Amino acid sequence: MVAVAQSQIGNVGGEPYWSWWGLDYRVEWCAIFVSWVADQCGYLDAEVLPKMEGVRPYVDWFIARGQWQGRDFEPSPGDIIFFDWESDGLADHIGIVESVEDGLIYTIEGNSGDVCAERHYTFGAAPIYGYGLPLY
Repeated sequence: MVAVAQSQIGNVGGEPYWSWWGLDYRVEWCAIFVSWVADQCGYLDAEVLPKMEGVRPYVDWFIARGQWQGRDFEPSPGDIIFFDWESDGLADHIGIVESVEDGLIYTIEGNSGDVCAERHYTFGAAPIYGYGLPLY
């Protein structure tokens, strides 16, 4: 997951991802990006990760399978990170954990300012909602 996501850093607009989804117009594409990466790795066919367009259904999917951890969990590369930017108790953005070093969580996120980008966050930071833990 991490290597495929890294290969997409710098993509602007998300067209490869939302067109893969079957759309001919731009949509919010952070969750579609995670599904696209999973598909490139064979994880959709293997049912390791689902094909989803929205962030909240991803959260529900992980919780229903007992593969969820809260924001104080220390993730591993390839874990799925969820954010609550509006501080309303609902996840509204998703990314892929790239690495964890020196108290920082490095991520690769689709649709981060309409770009596929690397970002980093302090461990346990307020915008982090929790983590989905795929069974790779």
